[in-house]
Parts: sequence; structure tokens; C-alpha cells
Amino acid sequence: MTMKEFGVTSGGNLRCRGWRQEGLLRLLENVLSVGEDPANLVVYAALGKAARDWRSHDAIVSALTTMHDDETLIVQSGKPIGVVKTHERAPIVIMANCNIVGQWAKADEFYRLEQDGLICWGGLTAGDWQYIGSQGVIQGTYEIFRRIAEQHFNGDLTGRLILTSGLGGMGGAQPLAGRLAGAIILCVEVDEARIRRRIENGYLQHQAADLDEALRLADQARAAGEASSIGLCGNAADIFPELLRRGVTPDIVTDQTSAHDLIYGYIPRGLSIDEARAMRQSDPGGLSKLSLTSIAQHVQAMLDFRAKGSIVFDNGNLIRTQAQTAGVTNAFDIPIFTEAYLRPLFARGIGPFRWIALSNDKNDLIRIDDYLLKTFSDNPSVMNWITLARQHVPVEGMPARIAWLGHGDRTKVALAVNRMVREGVLSGPVAFTRDHLDAGAMAHPNIMTENMKDGSDAIADWPLLNAMLACSSQADLVAIHSGGGGYAGYMTSAGVTTIADGSSEADERLRLTLTNDTSLGVMRYADAGYPESFNEIQKSNIPYINLR
Repeated sequence: MTMKEFGVTSGGNLRCRGWRQEGLLRLLENVLSVGEDPANLVVYAALGKAARDWRSHDAIVSALTTMHDDETLIVQSGKPIGVVKTHERAPIVIMANCNIVGQWAKADEFYRLEQDGLICWGGLTAGDWQYIGSQGVIQGTYEIFRRIAEQHFNGDLTGRLILTSGLGGMGGAQPLAGRLAGAIILCVEVDEARIRRRIENGYLQHQAADLDEALRLADQARAAGEASSIGLCGNAADIFPELLRRGVTPDIVTDQTSAHDLIYGYIPRGLSIDEARAMRQSDPGGLSKLSLTSIAQHVQAMLDFRAKGSIVFDNGNLIRTQAQTAGVTNAFDIPIFTEAYLRPLFARGIGPFRWIALSNDKNDLIRIDDYLLKTFSDNPSVMNWITLARQHVPVEGMPARIAWLGHGDRTKVALAVNRMVREGVLSGPVAFTRDHLDAGAMAHPNIMTENMKDGSDAIADWPLLNAMLACSSQADLVAIHSGGGGYAGYMTSAGVTTIADGSSEADERLRLTLTNDTSLGVMRYADAGYPESFNEIQKSNIPYINLR
């Protein structure tokens, strides 16, 4: 089965009883159309699945096509459990994916449960049908590079070399984000098919035959004063140390391989992809040990680059944790991207907001872009990003856009779009959602909540409150996810989706859901003592009870 066999429905013909159900069905179709391995229901990150198995998938589709607005579908780790009578303001879908009791939340227990068909990992936006392809993380990656430019390179990455690895469902955004930030970016990827795919979909410009050619392409771009993206097939645990041996010191170094999963994600040096796949079945324990050894060499090279002056950061794939387990005691000298570059934004409730044109009409995306450019003409960040995105970010699956918007602005955009649907300016409804990596939606002490001011890194109350609040606010889909595979025991997050179908009821759902979502995010950071949050609370009159 190939990617082209997975598609999405276009136009206004409904297979469901209303747009709330139809919209969620189209989002399920969409994550598979842009997923890494849709034949196996895998959307990204080696194991992040849209449904537990095909029987579950088909039952979810059947339920969505027959449900009424006063019913709610319950999904447990990708498997539909029942459709219960609720009321017309209740969510259409509630789901809990991969939540394991604390003392049992270990990778081995996850693999046992997964192999027994009792659980699946929803990733962040895979299991609740919110993934929009590589563009889903592209602005976040771009914002990181821009902040590094501001902090270390006088705001200009022209001629600067970014070294990274991983071109999967998340890492595939890196080459385009680096090029849009003005840099030369070299992306090492062990799977040549991923390199070709990123070139085909417009995220990557060049594939180098070997490291010599990759460096020549980088030198040519630097001499011409041009941004460039270069893919190199190889293993980062080989290429990074070789660059050190040659005396090449990149300006910026990171990684976005699937290092979180030692068996199904990361490919250790010395093994081909086929050999690693075979070991998953014949000797998973041995493969895990090889992956740890390789990650130790990989991260040691990153630390060596840091010692030579490179700006090095962890991009959220648990690679430092794995390296520390493998004996690299100072792996956490590498800072996490959230704390280093994005936390002031999250403290104000600003994060990766997204919308998807359910009509599958690209003109709807253009009209919404036009609205943002007019409405946020005094916001340089929004103006810059929307201008870049509409020119350079390819459409994958249904037309979608991501933009880092915060408290109040998300609600403003959603209500305006709902009005555009109602007035026929847009050809169909629009789904609004966000990444789980958002202000009040994730607890992950090694990524999102590392080194919080008050030491509250591991408290998972916040995403649970976020999900309950989304249900109370009439969202159409609400999910609670925890980590699977190598992420087991490391994180809990919440996802939310609301459909703008043009109705007055959607106005209320959008207003309550989006306003309360960002309000809780700002409160979470205020509770931890971040001054930016208190400024936002005062400016926006957020009803925070301050007991500090």
C-alpha cells in the first residue's frame, strides 16, 4: 500500500450526520494521508498511530458516520469502546491513549501491552488526528533558529551552518525551517527514502552523494550568500564524529532522530535499516543496547561541538536521557529548546496553533491567510511567518496552516473564520487545534517542563485539568495522551479540536474552548512564577487566583 492510496474527502458532501462528526472523520483520513507508514496506521515517530489496528479504525469510521450530536464516542488507546448518550454540547469524541499507571509506565511494559494488542501510542497529534504533516512543527523549529540568531548571531544566520539529523515526520520540517531562517542546514538521515520524500514534497533542496559533496554544497551556498538545505544519507553517530575529525565546527547543532525509541525508532551505527528491522524480532534487547551505544557516541559528538563553540540544543526527542543512561554523565549540559528559547512565549500562552480547511480547498487557506495579514498587520512575528509560509511551505494533505498565536488572538481568528464559513466566504468548515506542546497541555520534565522556576517539572495535573476544561468548554474532540515506547513514563499531554462549521453553537464552542485553553496555560506559568504570565494576566484580565 502506498501513500497515494490514502486520501481525504473534498467538498461539502457529508457522510456523517453533521460537520462535527464529518470534520473529525476527515482529520482521521488526513493524518493517514500524510503519515509515515499509513498501511500500518503509523503517522510519525516510529510508533505514533492513528488507531490501534484496522478493525478499530473501521469501527471508529462507522461510529462517526452514524452518531448524533448528543452522543459521544469513547476511544481507549486507538480502540473505540462505545457511543454513549450525552448532550449536544458534549464532545463528539473523548479519548485516552497510552496512559499506564506510574510504577508500570516503562518501555518494556508498553511493548508487552502493545504486542498483546491492548494499547497503542498516540504520539502527540497522531492518535487524536491533529497531525498536518511536517509543517505542524515547522514554525516552532523556525522560531528556535530565529531566537538563536537573535541571541548569538546579531539576528542573521546568513552563511551559518546548522548540523542536524532525522528527516522523519517531525524532523522533516528542519531543512525548510533552517532555510527560511536564512541558514545553510545539513540534515543527516539514515533512511534514503526519507531524503527523497522531503525533496519531493519541497522541504529539502539537495541530496549529497557523500560528506565531501555535502560540504562543497555548503561552501557554495556560503560563497553565494544563499540559504540552502542539504540532505546526506548516513548515520549521525558516524557523520558527527567525522566532522569533528575534519575540524568542521557547525554554528548550530541539534538532532531530531527517533532517539526516544531504542527498538523501533533509532537506527544504531553499523546496522542497515533492514538489519535493524530483523533484530527487532530476533533480538530486541540486543538492538536496544546497540542503540544506546550509538546514541552515546552521537551525543558525545554534540557535546564536543559545544566545547568548540557550536550552539547545541536538544530538540525534544529524549536523546540526552538515553545518552545519560548509556554513561554520558554530562549529557544534560545540552539545553532543551523549550527552556532555552521558547519559554517566554509559552508563559504568555503563545504556542503552535493550527487550522485545517475541511473542504480541502486551498483557496480557503489563502483567504484565512489574507485575514491574518490584515488583522495582525501590527504583529511582526505573525506577518513574517504567514508571508513566508504562504510562499514556501508546501501543502501536505488537506490545506492547513500553523501560526504561533496566544491568548485572545486564537479566539479572535477562530470566530472570524467561523463567520467566514457562515457567510460563504469559505467553501467549507475549518478545524481548529494545536500541538500538545502548548502552555497548559503538557508535562514532560525532560522537554516541556524542564527546570520550571518552582520545581514543578513532573506535576501532570496541568494536562489533565486542560483536558477536563476542554470537555467543559464544549470542544469537539478531547484527548489525554501519555508516552509510549521509549517515552513511556516520561510525559502526559492533552489535545483538543473544535470545528468551525459556521453555526452560532460553534461560536460558543470556539470562544469557550480556545479562551479557556490559553487562560489555563498562562495560569500554569503564573503559578510557577513567570513574570511574563503575570503581565499577560493583567493585560487580558485572566481570572487567576494568585496565592503566591
